Amino acid sequence: MTHRRILRRVLILLALLVTLPLLASGVSVATQEHPHWSASRWDSTGLAPDPAITPDAVVQVYAARLWGWRGVFAVHTWIVAKPAGARQYTRYEVVGWGRPALRVSNRIPDGYWAGNPPALLRDIRGPAAAALIPRIAAAAAGYADREDYITWPGPNSNSFTAHVARELPELGLQLPPTAIGKDWLGTGRLLAPAPSGTGWQVSLFGLAGVTVAMREGLELNLLGLTIGIDILHPAVKLPGLGRLGLPLAPGETTG
Repeated sequence: MTHRRILRRVLILLALLVTLPLLASGVSVATQEHPHWSASRWDSTGLAPDPAITPDAVVQVYAARLWGWRGVFAVHTWIVAKPAGARQYTRYEVVGWGRPALRVSNRIPDGYWAGNPPALLRDIRGPAAAALIPRIAAAAAGYADREDYITWPGPNSNSFTAHVARELPELGLQLPPTAIGKDWLGTGRLLAPAPSGTGWQVSLFGLAGVTVAMREGLELNLLGLTIGIDILHPAVKLPGLGRLGLPLAPGETTG
C-alpha cells in the first residue's frame, strides 16, 4: 500500500470521526424543545450543597450544553467556590455578553444554562477545597484574556476554566471533549501542561494540536474539535457526542 493511499484512508477516517458524531449530536439537539434563552430555565438543579447546612468549604466545576445550535458542538464550563462557614457561593466564569468577559459573581452555583442541565465535573470539600479557594481567586485575577470572548477557537469560557486548572493541578480537572476552547493557550504559547496537570499539550492557537496526559489520555485537536481515547478509564472522545465509555465520577475529595 502506497503512502498516498494510507494518507487518504487516514483522512477519510478522520472525516468520518468528525462528521458522523456531529450529525448524531445535531439530531439529538434538534429533537429537543428550545425556548428562547430568556424564557429558559436558569434555576438551581440541586447539585451544589446548601451552604446553610454545609459548613465545610466546597469547590465544584460544572459543564452544560450551550443554547441553540451551538449546543451541537460545545458546552459552557464554570467554577464555584464556598469558603468554610460562608453562606453563599462565588461563581467564576467567562461569558459572551458585556465586558469584561470574566465574571465573578454570586449567581446560582448549579443552575441550568439556558435550559440545559449541568454536569458536575469536580466536587472537592473540606480542607482540600479550603486550600484551593484563594488560589482559584488568584488564577482568575491573573487571567490574561479577562476582557475577551471569542466563541471559536477561543479564548472563551472553556479557555478560562482550562487556565485555572493548569494553574491548580491539584484540582485534577479533566475537561470534556466538548469544551471547545480548552486548548487555547494564547497567541504566544505553543506548549503547556494539560488542564489535568498529568501531562502536556501542544496547540497552535487552539486550531490544531495534541494532548498526551494520564487523565486526558491521547487527544487530537482538529479545528477546535476533539478526537481522543482515554486508556486509564476506557472511553473514546468524539466531537459533539463527547465522551463514550466508562463515566468519570466527580470525585468528591474531603481531605
